[in-house]
Amino acid sequence: MLKVVQRVGQTAFLAAERVFNRVFGDALNPFYYLGAIAYYLLWVVVASGLYLYIFFATGVHEAYASVEALTHDQWWAGGIMRSFHRYASDAMVLAMVLHLVRHFVFDHYRSFRWFSWISGVILLWLVYIAGINGYMLPWDRTAQFVTVATAEWLDWLPVFNGALIRNFITPDAVNDRLFSLLSFLHIGLPLGTLGLLWIHTQRVPGARTHPPRPVWIGVTLALLVLSLVKPALSGDPADLASAPTTVAFDWFYLTVYPLLYRWSPGGMWALVGILTLLLLILPWLPPKRRAKDDFHLMVRPDNRIVPARQGETILEAVLREGIAFPYECRNGGCGQCKCAVSYGSVEQGPHQESALSAAERAKGVVLACSAMPLSDVELEYVPRSLPGGIRAREYRARVASMQKATDDVMIVRLKVDGDPIRFYPGQYINVCLPDGQRRSFSFATAPHVNDEIELQIRLIPGGQFTTHVFTEMKVGDTIRFEGPLGSFFLRDDSDKPILFVAGATGFAPVKSMVEHAFHVGMKRRMILYWGVRSRRDLYLPDLPKRWAAEHPNFTFVPVLSAPAPEDRWTGRTGLVHEAILADFPDLGGHQIYACGSVKMVEAAHPAFMAHGMTQDDCFSDAFKLTPHLARKAGAADLVKLGGA
Repeated sequence: MLKVVQRVGQTAFLAAERVFNRVFGDALNPFYYLGAIAYYLLWVVVASGLYLYIFFATGVHEAYASVEALTHDQWWAGGIMRSFHRYASDAMVLAMVLHLVRHFVFDHYRSFRWFSWISGVILLWLVYIAGINGYMLPWDRTAQFVTVATAEWLDWLPVFNGALIRNFITPDAVNDRLFSLLSFLHIGLPLGTLGLLWIHTQRVPGARTHPPRPVWIGVTLALLVLSLVKPALSGDPADLASAPTTVAFDWFYLTVYPLLYRWSPGGMWALVGILTLLLLILPWLPPKRRAKDDFHLMVRPDNRIVPARQGETILEAVLREGIAFPYECRNGGCGQCKCAVSYGSVEQGPHQESALSAAERAKGVVLACSAMPLSDVELEYVPRSLPGGIRAREYRARVASMQKATDDVMIVRLKVDGDPIRFYPGQYINVCLPDGQRRSFSFATAPHVNDEIELQIRLIPGGQFTTHVFTEMKVGDTIRFEGPLGSFFLRDDSDKPILFVAGATGFAPVKSMVEHAFHVGMKRRMILYWGVRSRRDLYLPDLPKRWAAEHPNFTFVPVLSAPAPEDRWTGRTGLVHEAILADFPDLGGHQIYACGSVKMVEAAHPAFMAHGMTQDDCFSDAFKLTPHLARKAGAADLVKLGGA
């Protein structure tokens, strides 16, 4: 039954959004910014409420007169502001209800989303209660009805046991302290709402707290027009000596109040309590989703591997990990978050056909905001910008030299056509192959050496491009590449010592970063641990030794995991991360840059975390083939794991 309700709700929302897309365009559809609009309206309510409070007199004999003076004597400001306050409150509740319903019908309230759902339900009740409380302040006949009915409703509870009516609402008991209490509630509830709303949005990666400018301007103008056309006015003044028989009733906020007299206060408490309890336990009610394993996403061009939790969309996963993924509506309507899935399977959720066509889906294109991974996934998106404002573009370059460092490592230097390429130490390029595929390699040169680019390419058995490099490429050949790419680069915003962890050709980005550090005069202590299998895999052993001899703040520690007898090795052995932990059992005061195989980084990361490393001080890259090939073979292209 629940699935049927959700399918019907999804159809209704998608149909309404299609209509609004035609009117407003998919980038400015109000349905895509319900949460942000509610957030904006709360600020409107708070700001307009503060203005009204300046002129409101909190006294039993002054309240009605002060509101009337504000409404009529100051109609051009206070009168409009009162109506603005009233209609913004209504619009905020409407936006919150639609926001909550949308998350329900699209099944976005279970699993890790439970906190956002629970806090959203509490927020809705807080706003609703604050709205009802607002009807009490003008102290007209409607305010009298709402105040008395609320007191009778609350007095049913044993904790009050008639105290509210007896001490506040009878003609003899009504005095200024009642209005002090009502004013305190009307100020305190919105402030509490703001605090909880901040917590609510912190749990949502990339949550928008303000709608686009045209949307909030449109909402503001609509409220202004409504305030001028149908201003909010008071009724006759309250008179506790008689019960009101006819009031200007608001069915939007006060729907339950007639039921208090149709049923009973106890019946209304049962209805509200059961409804609230149902909403609060909804994330754990059946039918529950079939349990799924957590998966991993390899995201290009950042070359980051990030985890995806059960039921999490691709967009939620990448935003949670700090990837600057393009998005706008988050509801499958605008198409800004399109990405191409080259490996793995995903479940594409409901979306507008105008945002993702059938032809695009056939090519593996998905909408990250509504697609959930069903396996490990490799995907690629087009970034809006790169770190530091350096934008990637396509270049042509000529092979200037080739040097075989070992049997399986080739050092290739490229001369770029046109202007020199600007990049950060640690970034990489994508070499464009004739069939459209790309292979990623880190810059091994520092940015100041911009006349040539150095790549350190390891031969992968069966690898299309690396085999070409070792068997066919020659000096003078032309290649195309795009870059610079990636957010893995040397940071200069800390004075902590740096531990470089390199595995195999993970030495390439380390070389770029270390030589850049020397060039700019960085005085931080730097220690390079280069882990390989045997002595011959240290394909440039003399270079880090020379760095250590020339720079007192640099230390080089080679580590061999499986030295051969002929190596006659007397240095450090074992796994490279274990050598680091032996030297630095407490990593809390260090930054770590790890570049190497996925296996190395996956083993090192939890060990480093257990020894005091913080995620903010961990930057890591790993070299491997694309996921579907990596399970059959070992090592090659750049892949980012965690970090920044």
